[in-house]
Amino acid sequence: MASLVKDLVEAGIHFGHRSTNWNPRMSPYIFGRRNRIHIIDVRETIKGLLLARKYLTNLVAEGKDVLFVGTKRQARTCIEQHARDAGMHWVTERWLGGTLTNFRTIRERLKRLEELERLDASGEINSYSKKMESTLRREQHKIKLNLDGIRNMTRLPGALVVIDVKHEANAVKEARKLGIPTVSLIDTDSDPDQIDIAIPGNDDAMKAIEVVVKSLAAAVMEGKSLQRTDTAGQDKVAGDRDGPPRRSSRAMFRADQSSDASADPSADPSADPSGDPSGDPSGDPSGDPSGDPSGGQSTPGGDVPASDAEVPASDAAAEPGLPQRQSGTEPAAIGPTESAGPSADVAQQA
Repeated sequence: MASLVKDLVEAGIHFGHRSTNWNPRMSPYIFGRRNRIHIIDVRETIKGLLLARKYLTNLVAEGKDVLFVGTKRQARTCIEQHARDAGMHWVTERWLGGTLTNFRTIRERLKRLEELERLDASGEINSYSKKMESTLRREQHKIKLNLDGIRNMTRLPGALVVIDVKHEANAVKEARKLGIPTVSLIDTDSDPDQIDIAIPGNDDAMKAIEVVVKSLAAAVMEGKSLQRTDTAGQDKVAGDRDGPPRRSSRAMFRADQSSDASADPSADPSADPSGDPSGDPSGDPSGDPSGDPSGGQSTPGGDVPASDAEVPASDAAAEPGLPQRQSGTEPAAIGPTESAGPSADVAQQA
């Protein structure tokens, strides 16, 4: 922090414009006046710079891009250098009207630039006439001069870093129209209400611009490192999810119960020595699942056992408490005090 403040002061970040050429809305950022020149409060400069650094770091960590804009002669070299090092986009020659609001047309011009570069690389451009070749090369140079910094920008940027709001008025207006946040180095003659994050300082000194842009580019690179770290963590989590599926406690409890039941032969009904899968304690050696001692003999009238077929229909009708049986079903249980004919006696003996 101390080195940053020292670099800013040595670069002359605190020198503003003449007191006769100032914007009254910049009064909160002005420390005083000396020799008819406004002095910018360095504390406000540090506050705005730290806020901008934090915002750009979080923005780039979310996967968004930053566009550096500075067409002033003092800002061209440093902006192109630091934006290229940070892997971001830049505009240093001329802000074409509609670069953001008419982005589709800008992308069409960039496709035209790629087409002309293919003609030049393949040598096909030499097959044209000299006049046509000269026209194509002039078109290629013009497009590359104005749009070379944004040729890899396939979508609208997440934020704009602007040097001198008054000089880049068109870029700021387009960003405000599209709702793109702007971070700007503003002097005492600028309007801070037009931008979102203001860094008050001298926007005419090359050294001051160099220090500010370098600090913002470092924040962008820090956000990129955080983005790579988050991506690595997400890949690790996805790899963990690709492993064996997790089982709930209920499923594990049921699995333990089934394993215990298979290990204990006394709990398995198939382990009954009588061979009766229905678990009937009568242990009928005939193996009839219904437990009927008649051996499953049937009559031509249905699936009723032979012993039950001997019961007269009048006896069944005379007993009002005796439930009616259907063919193929097990006889209903009868209490000890009731009489159901020979079938009840046989069941009691069994």
